[in-house]
Amino acid sequence: MDARDELLKLENQLCFALVTAARNVVSLYRPVLEPLGLTHPQYLVMLALWESSPRSLGDLAEELAMEPATLSPLVKRLEAQGRVSRVRRVDDERVLEISLTAAGRALREQALAVPEQIMARTGMDTEQLTRLRDGLAPFAGRRIPL
Repeated sequence: MDARDELLKLENQLCFALVTAARNVVSLYRPVLEPLGLTHPQYLVMLALWESSPRSLGDLAEELAMEPATLSPLVKRLEAQGRVSRVRRVDDERVLEISLTAAGRALREQALAVPEQIMARTGMDTEQLTRLRDGLAPFAGRRIPL
Protein backbone atom coordinates (compact mmCIF):
# COMPACT_ATOMS: atom_id res chain seq x y z
CA MET A 1 0.00 0.00 0.00
CA ASP A 2 1.52 3.33 -1.01
CA ALA A 3 1.13 6.74 0.65
CA ARG A 4 -1.81 7.68 -1.59
CA ASP A 5 -3.69 4.58 -0.47
CA GLU A 6 -3.04 5.55 3.16
CA LEU A 7 -4.76 8.88 2.49
CA LEU A 8 -7.99 7.04 1.67
CA LYS A 9 -8.17 5.11 4.93
CA LEU A 10 -11.22 6.00 6.98
CA GLU A 11 -9.14 6.59 10.10
CA ASN A 12 -7.09 9.21 8.22
CA GLN A 13 -10.09 11.30 7.17
CA LEU A 14 -10.57 14.69 8.80
CA CYS A 15 -14.31 14.54 8.08
CA PHE A 16 -14.66 11.22 9.91
CA ALA A 17 -12.72 12.45 12.94
CA LEU A 18 -14.81 15.62 13.17
CA VAL A 19 -18.17 13.87 12.71
CA THR A 20 -17.30 11.21 15.28
CA ALA A 21 -16.01 13.80 17.75
CA ALA A 22 -19.12 15.97 17.28
CA ARG A 23 -21.43 13.01 17.88
CA ASN A 24 -19.50 12.04 21.02
CA VAL A 25 -19.45 15.59 22.38
CA VAL A 26 -23.21 15.95 21.90
CA SER A 27 -23.72 12.64 23.72
CA LEU A 28 -21.64 14.02 26.63
CA TYR A 29 -24.00 16.98 26.90
CA ARG A 30 -27.23 14.95 26.74
CA PRO A 31 -27.34 13.76 30.39
CA VAL A 32 -26.12 17.16 31.62
CA LEU A 33 -28.83 19.06 29.71
CA GLU A 34 -31.64 16.59 30.43
CA PRO A 35 -32.36 17.98 33.94
CA LEU A 36 -32.66 21.44 32.35
CA GLY A 37 -35.20 20.10 29.86
CA LEU A 38 -32.99 21.07 26.92
CA THR A 39 -31.64 19.27 23.90
CA HIS A 40 -28.18 20.23 22.70
CA PRO A 41 -29.50 22.42 19.83
CA GLN A 42 -31.92 24.12 22.24
CA TYR A 43 -29.02 24.75 24.63
CA LEU A 44 -27.13 26.51 21.82
CA VAL A 45 -30.18 28.71 21.13
CA MET A 46 -30.46 29.59 24.81
CA LEU A 47 -26.72 30.39 25.04
CA ALA A 48 -27.08 32.84 22.16
CA LEU A 49 -30.17 34.43 23.70
CA TRP A 50 -28.54 34.72 27.13
CA GLU A 51 -25.85 36.78 25.41
CA SER A 52 -28.33 39.00 23.58
CA SER A 53 -32.12 39.09 23.60
CA PRO A 54 -34.33 39.92 21.76
CA ARG A 55 -32.94 38.81 18.41
CA SER A 56 -34.42 38.18 15.03
CA LEU A 57 -34.74 34.57 13.91
CA GLY A 58 -32.41 35.39 11.00
CA ASP A 59 -29.71 36.85 13.24
CA LEU A 60 -29.96 33.89 15.58
CA ALA A 61 -29.74 31.43 12.67
CA GLU A 62 -26.69 33.20 11.31
CA GLU A 63 -24.85 33.16 14.63
CA LEU A 64 -25.65 29.49 15.19
CA ALA A 65 -24.70 28.60 11.59
CA MET A 66 -28.15 27.08 11.05
CA GLU A 67 -30.81 27.51 8.44
CA PRO A 68 -33.84 29.50 9.67
CA ALA A 69 -36.07 26.59 8.61
CA THR A 70 -34.09 24.28 10.91
CA LEU A 71 -34.01 26.76 13.78
CA SER A 72 -37.71 27.65 13.68
CA PRO A 73 -39.01 24.33 15.12
CA LEU A 74 -36.40 24.50 17.91
CA VAL A 75 -37.58 27.98 18.85
CA LYS A 76 -41.23 26.85 18.71
CA ARG A 77 -40.47 24.04 21.18
CA LEU A 78 -38.69 26.51 23.48
CA GLU A 79 -41.75 28.75 23.25
CA ALA A 80 -44.02 25.81 24.15
CA GLN A 81 -41.81 25.25 27.22
CA GLY A 82 -42.31 28.90 28.18
CA ARG A 83 -38.65 29.83 27.78
CA VAL A 84 -38.87 32.18 24.82
CA SER A 85 -41.49 34.25 23.05
CA ARG A 86 -41.81 34.81 19.32
CA VAL A 87 -43.27 38.09 18.14
CA ARG A 88 -43.41 39.79 14.75
CA ARG A 89 -41.70 43.19 14.73
CA VAL A 90 -44.18 46.03 14.66
CA ASP A 91 -42.10 48.06 12.18
CA ASP A 92 -41.44 45.05 9.90
CA GLU A 93 -43.78 42.07 10.18
CA ARG A 94 -41.45 39.94 8.06
CA VAL A 95 -39.03 39.81 11.01
CA LEU A 96 -39.72 37.30 13.77
CA GLU A 97 -38.16 38.44 17.02
CA ILE A 98 -37.17 35.90 19.67
CA SER A 99 -37.03 37.03 23.32
CA LEU A 100 -36.29 35.30 26.58
CA THR A 101 -39.16 34.95 29.02
CA ALA A 102 -38.67 35.18 32.79
CA ALA A 103 -38.42 31.37 32.85
CA GLY A 104 -35.80 31.45 30.10
CA ARG A 105 -33.73 34.02 31.98
CA ALA A 106 -34.05 31.99 35.21
CA LEU A 107 -32.82 28.84 33.46
CA ARG A 108 -29.46 30.54 32.98
CA GLU A 109 -28.69 30.09 36.69
CA GLN A 110 -29.02 26.31 36.37
CA ALA A 111 -27.01 26.32 33.14
CA LEU A 112 -24.03 27.90 34.89
CA ALA A 113 -23.15 24.39 36.12
CA VAL A 114 -23.05 22.89 32.61
CA PRO A 115 -19.45 23.83 31.65
CA GLU A 116 -18.05 22.39 34.91
CA GLN A 117 -19.98 19.17 34.42
CA ILE A 118 -18.69 18.86 30.85
CA MET A 119 -15.11 19.42 32.05
CA ALA A 120 -15.60 16.69 34.65
CA ARG A 121 -17.00 14.28 32.05
CA THR A 122 -14.17 14.92 29.59
CA GLY A 123 -11.42 15.01 32.21
CA MET A 124 -10.20 18.21 30.58
CA ASP A 125 -9.69 21.60 32.22
CA THR A 126 -10.58 25.03 30.85
CA GLU A 127 -7.17 25.51 29.21
CA GLN A 128 -7.32 22.14 27.42
CA LEU A 129 -10.86 22.72 26.20
CA THR A 130 -9.95 26.23 25.02
CA ARG A 131 -7.01 24.86 23.01
CA LEU A 132 -9.23 22.19 21.48
CA ARG A 133 -11.95 24.72 20.61
CA ASP A 134 -9.42 27.15 19.15
CA GLY A 135 -7.90 24.36 17.08
CA LEU A 136 -11.30 23.85 15.47
CA ALA A 137 -11.67 27.54 14.61
CA PRO A 138 -10.85 27.08 10.89
CA PHE A 139 -13.92 24.81 10.62
CA ALA A 140 -16.33 26.45 13.06
CA GLY A 141 -18.69 29.39 12.93
CA ARG A 142 -18.64 29.91 9.21
CA ARG A 143 -19.37 28.05 6.05
CA ILE A 144 -16.33 27.10 4.03
CA PRO A 145 -16.92 27.58 0.30
CA LEU A 146 -16.52 24.47 -1.79
